[in-house]
Amino acid sequence: MRVVLLLGAVVALGLAVFEVTMSPSPSERLQLLTVFAVMAAVTAGLVYLLRSVASRFRSLRSTVVMVAMVTLAIAVAVALSTASLMFLTVHDLTLLFVVLAFGTMLGVVVATMLSKPLESDLGRLRRTAEQVKGGDLDARTGIGRPDELGEAARAFDGMVSQLQANERTRREFLSAVGHDLRSPLAALRATVEALEDGVARDPDRYLRSMRADLDAMAHLVDDLELLATIEAGKVEVKRVPVDLAELADESIEALSPVAAQHDVRLRLEAGGSVAAVGGARELGRVIRNLVDNAIRHAPAGTEVVVRVSNGHAAEVRVCDAGPGFSADFVTSAFDSFVTGDAARTRHGGAGLGLAIARGFVSAHGGEIWAEPGPGGTVAFRLPPPG
Repeated sequence: MRVVLLLGAVVALGLAVFEVTMSPSPSERLQLLTVFAVMAAVTAGLVYLLRSVASRFRSLRSTVVMVAMVTLAIAVAVALSTASLMFLTVHDLTLLFVVLAFGTMLGVVVATMLSKPLESDLGRLRRTAEQVKGGDLDARTGIGRPDELGEAARAFDGMVSQLQANERTRREFLSAVGHDLRSPLAALRATVEALEDGVARDPDRYLRSMRADLDAMAHLVDDLELLATIEAGKVEVKRVPVDLAELADESIEALSPVAAQHDVRLRLEAGGSVAAVGGARELGRVIRNLVDNAIRHAPAGTEVVVRVSNGHAAEVRVCDAGPGFSADFVTSAFDSFVTGDAARTRHGGAGLGLAIARGFVSAHGGEIWAEPGPGGTVAFRLPPPG
C-alpha cells in the first residue's frame, strides 16, 4: 500500500511539472498520463517481485547492482516511451537509445564500486560477531562510518565492551564468593578434624565455632537467593507506616558488637521521628547493609554517623571516615557483582550488600546513591508518605 501511495505521489508530481513547464494540449496530457500510469504500475510490480528476489542474494553487492540496473532500466523505459511522443526520427531514437544504454553501463560501474566499501564493512561486522560468538570479547569492528551501518557497528562494539566488563565483574564476584565460602569451610574442616582426633579440650567451644561458620555460609547463601529474587523483580513489600529514625536506631544497636570489634563508634543523628511508608524489615535491612559496609571501611578509632532527616522526603545518610568512593566508581557501586574499588576494598566480602540495598530502595520507589570521597557516604531517599 505504501508503494502505491508513493508511486501515485510521483506520478502527480511529474504531471504537475509537465503542466507548468510545457502547457500541454489535452491530447498530450492524456498521452503522458497514460505513459506515467503504465510505468508506475510496472514499477510497483517490479518492487514486489524484486523484494523476494533480493532476499535470496548472498551478496549485498548483487542487491545494490540489481537495484541500480532496475532503476536505470525504468528511467530508460520512461525516456523512450515519452520520446516516442515527440515524433523523433529513427536516427534520433537510435542515438537516444545508445546514450541511455551507455549511461546504464556507467551506472552499473558506479553502483559496483560504491557497494564495495559497504560490503567490506558488513563483512568486518560479520567476522567480529563470529569472533565474539567464539568467546573473543576483545574483538571490535573498528568501523567509523557516520551512517546507519556505522551506528550499528558502534552499538555492537559498545555491547561487546559491556559484555567484557560484565564477564570481568562476574569472575571477580565468583572469586569473592569462593573466598567467603572457603574460609568457613576450612575452619569447619579443621574443627571436625580436631574433634575426630580427640585433641579438642573444649568441645563446646569448638561446636560454637562450627555454628558461627555455618551461620556465615547460610548468610551468604541467603544473600545470593535474595539478590536473585530482587533481580527477577519478584520482591513484594508490605507497605505500612514506619519510623526511619527508629529503624536506624535498631540497626545501630544490632551492629554495635561488630563496630566494637573494628574499634569503630556508631552515632545516630535524628531530630525526632521520620515518617515513611514501606516494609519495616526491608528498610531495616537497607540501613543495616549500609552501616555494616561503612563499619568495614572506617579506620579504627573513628565513627560512623547515621543521619536521618525529613525534608522534602525522608532521607538516610551513612557516613564514615574511610577513603570513600572514587568518582568513577560511584555510578557502579550498587551494581551486582561489584565488590569495591581500589580505595574501598571489600575486605573479603562478595559485595552483595549495596546491590541488595538498591533493590529494596527501588522496590519502594526511592533512590539510592554514593558520593565520592574523601569519606564514604551512601544515602537513600524515599518518596513522601501518601
